[in-house]
Amino acid sequence: MTPAAQGAAVRPARTVDVLVVSLGATAGLRAADEELLGSLRRAGATAAIVRPDPPPPVRTLMLTDLRWARAARRAAVAELQRTSARAVIYSSTTAALLWPRAGAIRFDAPAAGNRQGRHGLWQRPLERRRLREAPLLLPWSEGGLREVLEVSCADRALTLPVPIEPSGPQVPIEPSGPQVVRDVAAVAYTANPAKKGLDRILEAWRGARMRGEELLVAGAPESELRKLGYALPAQGVRVTPMLPYDDYRALLRRTRVFVCAARREDYGIAQLEALADGCMLVTTPSPGPYVALPIARELDKRLVDDDLAAALRTALDDPAPDYAERALRALAPFRRAEVDRIVAEELLPRLLA
Repeated sequence: MTPAAQGAAVRPARTVDVLVVSLGATAGLRAADEELLGSLRRAGATAAIVRPDPPPPVRTLMLTDLRWARAARRAAVAELQRTSARAVIYSSTTAALLWPRAGAIRFDAPAAGNRQGRHGLWQRPLERRRLREAPLLLPWSEGGLREVLEVSCADRALTLPVPIEPSGPQVPIEPSGPQVVRDVAAVAYTANPAKKGLDRILEAWRGARMRGEELLVAGAPESELRKLGYALPAQGVRVTPMLPYDDYRALLRRTRVFVCAARREDYGIAQLEALADGCMLVTTPSPGPYVALPIARELDKRLVDDDLAAALRTALDDPAPDYAERALRALAPFRRAEVDRIVAEELLPRLLA
């Protein structure tokens, strides 16, 4: 083979401004990365996304993160052989741990915050190194940035929220005319039931349910919840099958209350989506960079309480006036138009400088 032919054989097939290495371990992360891709393209950049194949589940968080980090590296290496990218964004610190090339890191929370103790023995020190090496840090929230221990990174950081939009026309919480338009009393999203506090939610619902209301538990199949030891009541609680995203958002538009009791919340996309679709948010004051928490307190502080049963009853019996309309106004900094502005005016100039 001639030198020219050898060069042609290894030359990337395409060139883009930005390559997003998406971990995509959850539906929320995949949706967030698709939103980022859309914002980059609307700002005039050429952008591509690559995701690893999900590794088989393992028992510990340390091994889980290792398998996902290896999978992300394999996917990034293969894509960078095909694609010449001016800049790379790694979506999550896990995706960046074994990176083949330095790039910006976008994250909801660092391992320093959500992989404490033995759960993050190898991740935390490597994460600190990657955060020092990254040319740009893109935390989802100011709270996520505060959990980064590198105090010298503020000049390399740009807060970039995940866009949140209503999924359809607003439906009133209160009855309208002869029929109740929101026919689902409460929904809990528990894709990670232990972290999301499903045990606390079920206990609170047993104390709060008075008039035959039903709680819908979404995000995990009933067989899995029973295998994990959750005692699901015979009445008043129904586990929905895994719903397509559009069907889940349609369910939110029919729901009066979204309830959560997370032991730690790294961001809270599900809560923001519920607020955008007109649900009242009943929540415990969970630790972590929980962006919906101050919004929930502002909207109705009675619904933010460790006494989840009392807060649930208050929401169902005495909803605050204009809750849904005020929630939409509070979500203005998280709307797609604002995120697009940040990407066009602040992110791309820094990323491609």
